[in-house]
Amino acid sequence: MKNVAIVYFSSGGHTQQLAHGIAEGVRSVPQTSAVLWRIEGSDLREGRWKNEEILAGLQRADTIVFGTPTYMGGIAAQYKSFIDACGGIWYEQGWRNKLAAGFTHSQGLSGDKLNTLEGLMIQAMQHGMLWVGLGIRPEGSSPEQINRLGSYLGLMAQSEADQTNLFEGDRQTARLFGQRIADATHRWQRT
Repeated sequence: MKNVAIVYFSSGGHTQQLAHGIAEGVRSVPQTSAVLWRIEGSDLREGRWKNEEILAGLQRADTIVFGTPTYMGGIAAQYKSFIDACGGIWYEQGWRNKLAAGFTHSQGLSGDKLNTLEGLMIQAMQHGMLWVGLGIRPEGSSPEQINRLGSYLGLMAQSEADQTNLFEGDRQTARLFGQRIADATHRWQRT
């Protein structure tokens, strides 16, 4: 059984919906489990993030998928605090040769989501991880179409300010991304 960990922060619920969609796709591949780890505000104390349970879960994972909303053109502060707290893991190269992937959401069609995905990828590269891109061609730009925002580095999604649920195309893209991540995990982790 291969283990994919999805660690994310979500304020309005849209990034959480993406995390659950990715997990659904991961679990659709035989012999693959998905564990969701949510970064909570209560894990931040005096500006520092700490949650040993999450760190232990990530250590057990074969693949780690990173997810954060894009705020003001970048990674959310709560999630950046988590990334910074993983400095000891970086120093020991504890995630070296694990697969990594990333996803983000914002209200704007662009919202500079590419900057967020690049930030997630860079931190994964610093850990010695191998990045899995989306690998799905865009069907078009309508809300019901797959990869409608035309991302390749990772999953990008967008919702309107008053919208509770993700567009169906973004939801389906998340499931397909989860399947790709699970397939890549099995190919990379042959033992």
